[in-house]
Amino acid sequence: MAFSMLQLFLLGALGPRLVGQLGISAPVLGLTSTVGFGTAAALSPAGGRLVDRIGPRRSLVILLVVSAVALALIGAAPGSGLLLGAVALGGIPQALANPATNKAVLAAVPPARRGAVTGLKQSGVQLGAFAAGLPLAALAGGLGWRGAVWTASGAALLAGVWALRVLPADAPVRSVPPARTSFVPRGTVAWLAGFSLFLGAGIASVNTYLALYGVRGLGMGPTVAGGLVAVLGVAGVLGRVGWSKAARPGRAEWLPGLLACGAVGAAALLAGGRLAGPLVWAGAVAVGVFAVSGNAVSTVLVMQRAAPGRAGQESALVAAGFFAGFAVGPPLFGLLARSGRYGFGWLLVAVEFAAAGAVALLWAVRDRRAGTGKA
Repeated sequence: MAFSMLQLFLLGALGPRLVGQLGISAPVLGLTSTVGFGTAAALSPAGGRLVDRIGPRRSLVILLVVSAVALALIGAAPGSGLLLGAVALGGIPQALANPATNKAVLAAVPPARRGAVTGLKQSGVQLGAFAAGLPLAALAGGLGWRGAVWTASGAALLAGVWALRVLPADAPVRSVPPARTSFVPRGTVAWLAGFSLFLGAGIASVNTYLALYGVRGLGMGPTVAGGLVAVLGVAGVLGRVGWSKAARPGRAEWLPGLLACGAVGAAALLAGGRLAGPLVWAGAVAVGVFAVSGNAVSTVLVMQRAAPGRAGQESALVAAGFFAGFAVGPPLFGLLARSGRYGFGWLLVAVEFAAAGAVALLWAVRDRRAGTGKA
């Protein structure tokens, strides 16, 4: 999970260096998220079907090897063209990550422990944010940003070798592909995909522009600003583990809406960083505890409600909504960041989180009235 999105956390954490050394603009930096997550959103439904067919170990090995190649190409990019192409390639691991890891959890973990284990594996994404924001950003200060990205590429390749050697073998690949299924989400999956769309738009804007905001808006150095991403990552790890463990049936349905409401306050704290510097650090923590954790809880809900044999496909459809939000959010924020209007940018993020909360709470009310507990 950490490697599946590491490239985009790296682009956010190293954004100040990329803008200065590679000569790309703030809107182009936002376009990297659009390209990467747009690709992931488009490929997610097919990725879910592929995982259901070939199994989680094969899927995870493919994920890690493609991540290594994408990171290597990012490190070699002379300009925005190859950079965006490499980011598009990195959409493949994102499309495979949730379906593959969810199926692994369903196959290997007893039902009573799945919530906690799912939160732990979802926190891998934030582990990637921490790695990008602290050790790799610090490494970039010595080796340069290309050296830091190539180091991440080598680590992904080593992880792929580890997965091949250590994970349990998959069942033989079925010779006949599964029946074609609709790529249109329905029921609970549709509501969670809508929630994830708005939540992803806000989270992606924070991930992409938080470090740049620290440098240009608050006068931080690039390494200190990268620390904001690391703090967000640590808070996200703790939040995802804690909230996912608490997401038991009967309670889990209400958590996405409540966490999204908390995320609105987190956006306000980020905006308040211009008035009092410590507020931006509190805001980074709050984004991890509330917004990032909301995504983990929605994943738990998918696994609780998934029909037999469809965990990969249904996980992928919800992930597609999340990735679509990641594709849309940063370019909108980038238009404001280009002119230095970060206050309006954080207001936009707050509106996106509020919309996510409204969708989730409306679904929770309807679900409680229906009392079906089904997708």
